[in-house]
Amino acid sequence: MLRSELKRSKKIIPILPQASEEQYVSLYASQSKVYPRAIAGYFKNWRWAMIWLTQCIFYLVPWLSWGNRQAVLFDITAHKFYLFGLVLFPQDLIYLAFILIISAMALFLFTAVAGRLWCGFSCPQSVYTEIFLWIERKVEGDRLARMRLDSQPIGVHKLSKKLSKHAIWISFSMWTGFTFLGYFSPIRDLMQHIVVFNLSGWETFWICFYGFATYGNAGFLREQVCKYMCPYARFQSAMFDDNTLIVAYDEQRGEPRSGRSRHVKAEAVGLGDCIDCKMCVQVCPVGIDIRDGLQYECISCGLCIDACNDIMDKMEYPRNLIRFSTKTDMEQPQLSTSILRKVLRPRVLIYSAILLVVSIGLVVSLAVRTPFKVDVVRDRGVMARFTSDGHIENVYRLQITNTTESAHDYKITVDGIEQLSVIGQSTVKVNPASEQMFPISLQLPDGKITSGTHPIRFTIKATYLHALVVEESMFYVPR
Repeated sequence: MLRSELKRSKKIIPILPQASEEQYVSLYASQSKVYPRAIAGYFKNWRWAMIWLTQCIFYLVPWLSWGNRQAVLFDITAHKFYLFGLVLFPQDLIYLAFILIISAMALFLFTAVAGRLWCGFSCPQSVYTEIFLWIERKVEGDRLARMRLDSQPIGVHKLSKKLSKHAIWISFSMWTGFTFLGYFSPIRDLMQHIVVFNLSGWETFWICFYGFATYGNAGFLREQVCKYMCPYARFQSAMFDDNTLIVAYDEQRGEPRSGRSRHVKAEAVGLGDCIDCKMCVQVCPVGIDIRDGLQYECISCGLCIDACNDIMDKMEYPRNLIRFSTKTDMEQPQLSTSILRKVLRPRVLIYSAILLVVSIGLVVSLAVRTPFKVDVVRDRGVMARFTSDGHIENVYRLQITNTTESAHDYKITVDGIEQLSVIGQSTVKVNPASEQMFPISLQLPDGKITSGTHPIRFTIKATYLHALVVEESMFYVPR
């Protein structure tokens, strides 16, 4: 039955003529590899200064100590986050929300003022790509040497350079993965585990995962991450306006572009200052031509400015044919306003106000944060019971979380009902940066109040901290 249906269907399908090469249109264009040229200049120096700053922070912070522990440690196993003198527990995730909101608003504010400077100077993808490119240049040479090497057939010379480069890349990536895991597992213990070959399965997995993610993103994907994978490149235009600082090509001054001798004056032959050397394209880490106008792929690294200024110096033309500027200043230079007026515009002021309010809220909440937390839970096994000496007893469980790094004693009292008393241990001790559960028994003489539930209040006071926490609960009197 199936074969007969297929035969009938084949008869009614028309046979289309074969398309010629001229008629064939590819729906996918392969991406050519970008070979950025090395360049020296003002923005290149600033970029490397930021690379040194960010990487010194990343690689050194896990080794800092605070007392007898690691200064910065997100100990997921113990459910504790250590940030120098601050100890956070899962109940403190509200502070994480504050930090995420502050980070987002700071990014919005910075983008509205200065475009994608974060991408060009501080983004981990850009930073590690530049580091990997530096290693590649040291092993294989600059742009033309790398292009010639890639075009050569596989041989001893090419294989030795490629293997050397990848060995250094992988070693650096594994050290990066090790450092990254050091923020979540004590890094000194982690180092000892590596030395004695005693890494656990999850430690091995995360070192390799983050290491090879760094290796793949910075060594192979590179600008593809910025152009196609990073969501920031897609929604950044919503934060741009005509007064946002961007890398811009001065078309009025540069066009018409043409190659010429160094001794030819542009005005004399009716040409612009751009000599069409394409150095701005060759040094661009994402391989775009800034002369085509603002593009979402541009990461505002400023390397094209350094390259163009170098050419302008050689041609004895004025600098800053390509420069950081605004769309308004480029299109209507006669309307150029002061930097202060460009910054103090409604969008920037709104972002600044929100950022300031949330930052103040975070600081205040941390300042007034109590050094311990208390949760009161009724014993679900027995609501209430009568004792042999004529009392009604309710049992509770108090979970006290000590957020300081020293042990403290806590005194427990209760009020809300006359003659209600705490039976047994009323002062407890909690170890540093830990949480402990204590059973608490409350007794009331029978017949003092009516049956049902009655509100009560637990007051827990830290003996030496001069701080207290009040928690409400209910006392149940059976019929």
